[in-house]
Amino acid sequence: QVQLVESGGGLVQTGGSLRLSCAASGRTFSGFAMGWFRQEPGKEREFVAAISWNGGSTYYADSVKGRFTISRDNTKNTVYLQMNSLKAEDTAVYSCAARASTWPGKTRYEYNYWGQGTQVTVSS
Repeated sequence: QVQLVESGGGLVQTGGSLRLSCAASGRTFSGFAMGWFRQEPGKEREFVAAISWNGGSTYYADSVKGRFTISRDNTKNTVYLQMNSLKAEDTAVYSCAARASTWPGKTRYEYNYWGQGTQVTVSS
């Protein structure tokens, strides 16, 4: 089993910033690619960002490119999502996911483990 716990969500004004954290436990974190996804009520879960096992490669959805940054600290078994210039459209439940592979994917179906999610609300 792999356990993932997100934190850092909250309410922020348009244009503001938040940093989400995802703490992993239960298995070797350093060997797993990690991703962030988000889901708005009534919509499908969508890809946000992903990072390779060693942080050497990162990938972003077009909607967040240039505003969000994914990073990881394997010494802390934690992956981060720095979100800047937030928009109302970014309001969603954000979940982190782990893939049993060193290389990340961009779809929800490529990830094996999921956290419960943390709510991000951007007010206009």
